[in-house]
Amino acid sequence: MKITAFGAAEDVTGSKHLVEVNGSRVLLDCGMFQGRRKQSDFKNRHFPFDARSLDSVVLSHAHIDHSGLLPILAKNGFRGQVYATCATRDLCSIMLLDSANIQARDAEWLSKKNREFIPPLYEDADVHAIMRRFVCMPYGRKFEVADGVSVTLQDAGHVLGSAMVCLDCRENGTAKRLLFTGDLGRKNMPILEDPWEPDGADMVIMESTYGDRDHEPIEAMEEKLAQIVHRAVQRGGKIIVPSFALERAQELIYALKNLEVRGAIPSIPVYVDSPLTVNITEVFRMHGECFDATIRGFMEHAGDPFRLKQIHYVTRAEDSMRINALREPAIIISAAGMCEHGRILHHLKNNCEDSRNIILIVGFQAKNTLGRRIVERQPRIKIFGVEHPLNAEVRIMNGFSAHAGRGELLAFGRRFQKVRLVHGEQTALEALQNGLSGAGVHDVTILREAEPIEA
Repeated sequence: MKITAFGAAEDVTGSKHLVEVNGSRVLLDCGMFQGRRKQSDFKNRHFPFDARSLDSVVLSHAHIDHSGLLPILAKNGFRGQVYATCATRDLCSIMLLDSANIQARDAEWLSKKNREFIPPLYEDADVHAIMRRFVCMPYGRKFEVADGVSVTLQDAGHVLGSAMVCLDCRENGTAKRLLFTGDLGRKNMPILEDPWEPDGADMVIMESTYGDRDHEPIEAMEEKLAQIVHRAVQRGGKIIVPSFALERAQELIYALKNLEVRGAIPSIPVYVDSPLTVNITEVFRMHGECFDATIRGFMEHAGDPFRLKQIHYVTRAEDSMRINALREPAIIISAAGMCEHGRILHHLKNNCEDSRNIILIVGFQAKNTLGRRIVERQPRIKIFGVEHPLNAEVRIMNGFSAHAGRGELLAFGRRFQKVRLVHGEQTALEALQNGLSGAGVHDVTILREAEPIEA
């Protein structure tokens, strides 16, 4: 069995892992590179393998850094199936169209600015073509994805519908099992079930996003959020929250609902200003089978966990522009989570210079993104090509992270003897490698991009 990482190797975006066994070729994830625009665009346009040669794709979850290049497979002649959970399929049908629309708008903007025209990576038709190739599979059921290659999806607890991929095959008469964690979630998080604990595997391809640090306890997040709301209200400011449309936004809304039900925060308008987030929240309502017992119990006495007294789900552009005229305290949740595109840029532009306001960071910010520059509290930030002083208070709450922290990664990985690390920046990868080695893992290394390994 040969495995080659064509993305998320010594990096956190562009997840693509090609598994070759017994003449079959199975791709695990097909994610988009994000970060430095020119470098990412080049890598996204130059596929390292022939899409027509793939037997199938198994998708761990719907985040764009794992799913965002699927339409290019269809565009380039892929004729196999894409296997995923039903929730992941429903999310991809929304998120991939949104990705295509963002690319079209970017191309139009560059054209208006008389800059070099960069065509979109793909269009709506390519999204529709790949969506027709999706096959929904439940957790825990083994199914064949290529000749002699079977897969079982196991709940990763990361985002709605996320899965670890357990791949079984026979090679030269010997049974082999490969486990791909995708993005590994955390225990006791709101909304979703805890990650499963898979049986033994001959090799584990394991994510490392937070391999060098732990998160704040999730139990402390609601109280910290309440303090931030009170602080903003007392000084007449707004809370601007760049949020990933998938999972983070829903967790944040659910936390605000909990605080509202308890009477722990004053009544304050909440604007969810992201058509993508609005649509994804509807998918959450469709897939209650993914919810844990806690939120199900909450819903029995408090109703819809995503409906507050003063919540406004904003889809129309004209309604979004009206939010900028607000002068009273409000919470504005908008995408994209790393502040690279979307309506969040307008809210940051209009609010980053006012020291009464709070920019609340609730998710991972990759290198070379505006979100990372805000986290670093750089004194000036560039938005739409114009520099602005960053006077707003920056608060960071990493306890909402949907990724396992260092301790959780060590607890998961130490149960295996052959681990290959992916999906992390260099410091996180090396820290987790050292930690797992110290915990007794016999063989743990970091995967290098485009360097095949044998399982």
